[in-house]
Amino acid sequence: MLLSGLVLVLFDQPSLAQEPSASWRKHAINPFSPYEAVGVADFNKDGKLDVFSGDTWYAAPDWEPHKVREIARVNSHYHEDFADAPLDVNGDGNIDIVTCAYFSNKIAWLEHPGDATKPWTEHLIDKPGSMETAYLVDLHQNGKPVFLPNVGGRVLYYELTGQSPTVEWKPRVIASQGGGHGLGHGDINRDGRIDVITPQGWYEQPAMSEGAWELHPEFQLGAASIEILGHDFDGDGDTDIVWGMGHGFGLFWLRQSNVDGKRVWTKEPIDTSFSQVHALHLGDFDGDGQLEFVTGKRIYAHEGEDGATDAPCIYLFDYDRTGSKWVRSTVHLGEPAAAAPLDPDKRDGLKDFRSGSAGTGLQMAIRDMDNDGDLDIVAPGKSGLYWFENLRKR
Repeated sequence: MLLSGLVLVLFDQPSLAQEPSASWRKHAINPFSPYEAVGVADFNKDGKLDVFSGDTWYAAPDWEPHKVREIARVNSHYHEDFADAPLDVNGDGNIDIVTCAYFSNKIAWLEHPGDATKPWTEHLIDKPGSMETAYLVDLHQNGKPVFLPNVGGRVLYYELTGQSPTVEWKPRVIASQGGGHGLGHGDINRDGRIDVITPQGWYEQPAMSEGAWELHPEFQLGAASIEILGHDFDGDGDTDIVWGMGHGFGLFWLRQSNVDGKRVWTKEPIDTSFSQVHALHLGDFDGDGQLEFVTGKRIYAHEGEDGATDAPCIYLFDYDRTGSKWVRSTVHLGEPAAAAPLDPDKRDGLKDFRSGSAGTGLQMAIRDMDNDGDLDIVAPGKSGLYWFENLRKR
């Protein structure tokens, strides 16, 4: 089909190879945590990476919990914690947390008190609308990350413009419409600037900071993941797009190519075996210099939708450029919630799934948790908080 002068080619069947499960060791940080956001940083300055999720941060290496704030429980399924992004907001040398909440429409930052075990003070930044989640990204490639929330129909980000003596955040509106369920970034046109990807198309970052972001409505992704990944997976010099379906089954990619001076997007499925694919993260997990991505099932993302009680899973996907196929390896595979109540309102991820089940939550943290030279995965969710240790280098 022809869309805005660009060709969108559709393929129905994925070319997916299954690799034997990679070596991962699961560690329970808190198997009873219901929160779906996570951030990793050294909060107590002992040289070890700690984990912040929900109302508590956990001190490495034994994951001693320190509850530092209160979080509202909206209903039986959701708490008002939809992002936990570590950042030294006020420039005092301590790592704070930037967070957002769907139901109260707020973005705030949590101030590290100096003694990380004491209560953290919340400072309101803005109330732009309901947000699925948000994340930090160095959008301008100047070493100063901005906070990029998935806000309903609008597309905007928040820039930290002042730290001391007063913290100042400035909202920068990319577009008053053209957003949707899903958000990501990548240099789509290879001009050296990072663009913003939405389910409605991609916004081209202007050359001048005050310039207008141009929408290129070249595709429709549906209720997509956060992140939507923009990366050259097949190594042909063009930036491709990978996303998951947050409200249904499927993981897909748009392969970019150029025909007669026009961008051509070829849509192909990667894996359609699992549903509620909310969180995707890039990383070089095997140390080969080529980026893979990790994703999986968000446990009870939407309790009454397709595949809600299916087996929880976390997978790595690597594109085999020689064989022109995606290779999937398993980080974690649980069991279905066979005895879950038929009424979605009565379901509980901590009760319905076997203890130790892990999903992706709304976001994961990709860091070298044990300082052994490879990337590990910290996965929160409604069935607990877990660290998956990468054993590939052992």
